[in-house]
Amino acid sequence: MNPLFLGIDIGTGGTKTVLSDLDGNIVAESFFASTLYRPDKDTVYEEPEEIFRSVINGIMTCVERAGTAKTQIVAIGIDAQMAGVMGIDDNFEAVTPLDSWLDTRCAPYTEQIRLRAGDEAIRSSGGQIIHSHASKILWWKEEQPDTYRKIKKFVQPNAYVAGKLCGLSADDAFMDYTFLHFNCFSDNAALGFNSALLKEFGVEEEKMPRIVSPQAVVGTVLPEFATVLELGDKVKVIAGCGDTAASSLGAGVTRKGLAYDVAGTASVFACCTDRFCPDVQNKTLLFSRSVCEDLFLPLSYISGGGMCLSWFSDLSGKDFKTLDFLAAQKRPGADGVTFIPHFSGRTFPLDDRVNGAFLGLTQNADNGILFRAILESIAYEYKSYLSILEQSGALPALSTVIGVGGGAKSRVFSQIKADILGSDYKVLAFSDTAPAAMALLAAKATGYTQKPLDELFCPKEAATYKPDPASTALYEPFADRYIALLNRFGDYMEGTI
Repeated sequence: MNPLFLGIDIGTGGTKTVLSDLDGNIVAESFFASTLYRPDKDTVYEEPEEIFRSVINGIMTCVERAGTAKTQIVAIGIDAQMAGVMGIDDNFEAVTPLDSWLDTRCAPYTEQIRLRAGDEAIRSSGGQIIHSHASKILWWKEEQPDTYRKIKKFVQPNAYVAGKLCGLSADDAFMDYTFLHFNCFSDNAALGFNSALLKEFGVEEEKMPRIVSPQAVVGTVLPEFATVLELGDKVKVIAGCGDTAASSLGAGVTRKGLAYDVAGTASVFACCTDRFCPDVQNKTLLFSRSVCEDLFLPLSYISGGGMCLSWFSDLSGKDFKTLDFLAAQKRPGADGVTFIPHFSGRTFPLDDRVNGAFLGLTQNADNGILFRAILESIAYEYKSYLSILEQSGALPALSTVIGVGGGAKSRVFSQIKADILGSDYKVLAFSDTAPAAMALLAAKATGYTQKPLDELFCPKEAATYKPDPASTALYEPFADRYIALLNRFGDYMEGTI
């Protein structure tokens, strides 16, 4: 029998599912869009049942498209968006919605953590004090105490789906170690939680899930779901990981010194290193764990960087192909126009006062100039992250960036990144690497392959963009100006300058 594996990526924009063989060949795939609920400017959430249904629909679609090969499916791997959190009860039923990573209701509690735990939380978790797990848990504790009391465990979407599929109890609830940096109450180095910090904020440690390896087998699909989904009776489910960890794994970022860009809803720039050195000074990098043991993926991101591109496409009435063409005709620097891409506030370092903006507009600012300014702003942000990575010693020298995600399909965007970063920018042939990575990780975790991870994940490249030295030099002052403007923009919005 040629075994097959399901890989599922529960992203912000929707759920992608692939069915893959041991060689990484995709037999079938599907996508079901998500609904983000936004009742007010601060509140963003998803309904857990809708998330679960999107996974069920994705599996059913792939199984149907696989035909008779469906009998060969033996394991499932699931990854998910990382900074949001949800609560479950004793029966693994959702008590809360998925409190999205885009939700900012918890801002007062983020500030409490910053004031009371400060650098200790950063040193312990390896992350930064942002609107993620710990702040959101405190929001439920203080703002919705009746609901909080019903919560047995706080989990992420992939654990919720796995628990439902396998009939787990709340005591079986888990979080794999690639999520640790998003919880200020974690002890990343010890692969657990910081009891002192939990006690300081009055959060019961028993509400935290157990920490497991991404390769841990957490259960077997329940017979009732196996029947409905037309799966065998012994299909195993592994813990999986966070979506950024999954996409980096699928991109082949499995050894130190490599850098990668996830050009998705969030614009993520990271590198792979064997050093764990939390960014206490700049409060910009998150030292997340790689799926590969003993490796870390220090990263930073713009919360809705990819959303800015979609927003401008909708606003201008132009599709991405047209906008790319128009932007390619414009000179580096976008005729002096600067864009601020922080529609959801600046995340690193955290500054909720920052919004999106175009600066330096003139009557010549057409669609091509404005779209190019958006693309350049994201690359300028990456350049600032790169500088911190180099200063920390996590990335001694940059030679190549591996690009994945929808934004990597843009030639002009890829060239802009190559020029601004002064590095080769390699685009992979298959940009949605996360679900494919989960399929192969499921194969590895269940013993169907003995290949080490750095041999198992060797994706094909589609194109390489070389930096133009003249453009790299031209961009230097523009990149400096961007950071200078950004660092003062919060004060400007508050009216203090």
